[in-house]
Amino acid sequence: MSSIVRMSAVRGLIVLTLASTAVAVSSAAAQAAPAAPPSAPAANPADVSSVDAILGALYDVISGPAGQKRNWDRMRTLFAEGARLIPTGQRQDGTRTMRVLTVEDYISTSGPLLEQNGFFEREIGRVTETFGQIVHVFSAYDSKRTLADPEPFMRGINSIQLRNDGTRWWVVTVFWDSERADNPIPAKYLRR
Repeated sequence: MSSIVRMSAVRGLIVLTLASTAVAVSSAAAQAAPAAPPSAPAANPADVSSVDAILGALYDVISGPAGQKRNWDRMRTLFAEGARLIPTGQRQDGTRTMRVLTVEDYISTSGPLLEQNGFFEREIGRVTETFGQIVHVFSAYDSKRTLADPEPFMRGINSIQLRNDGTRWWVVTVFWDSERADNPIPAKYLRR
C-alpha cells in the first residue's frame, strides 16, 4: 500500500472517529439535559403586581382544606426560572437540616401532604428591605390544619427574596425555619 493511500485511510479513520465521537457526545448531552418543568400559564396580573400581591398569592396557593387540590399552575407562575424553596430546621437529635428544592420538587414532595392533611398558612408579621429591583422580606407565619383550629401547630419565618423585572414581581427564593423553644420569633418580626 502506498503512503498516499495509507494517509488517506488514516484521515478517513480520523474523520469517522471524530464524527462518531460528536454523535456520542451530542447524544449523552441530550440524555443528561434536565427535563423541562411543565409549562405554566401566564401569571394573573393581580398576583404579581406588587409585593403585597405576590406574597398574598404565595400563601394562598399552598393553603386549603384536606382533600382540596391546590392550583400548582398558579404557584408555578409566581416563581422566577431557577427559583428555590429551602426548608431548614432541627431534628429531634439536635442536628440541623436544610433541603434545596426546585418549585417542581416542592410540588411533588409537599403538595400531596398539604392536600391530604389540610394546611392553612398566613402571614403574621413582616419586615421588608428594598434595594433597586430586589426586595427581601422576613415574613413571619403561622400554620393550621383547619381555619377553625384555635392555635397554630407551627410558626416560623419565611425569608423571601423577590425581583421586579420592570413589569411584574417574581419569587426567587423562599428559605424558612420554624419556631422552637430555643428559636422563638423575635418581636420585631411580628409587626406589620
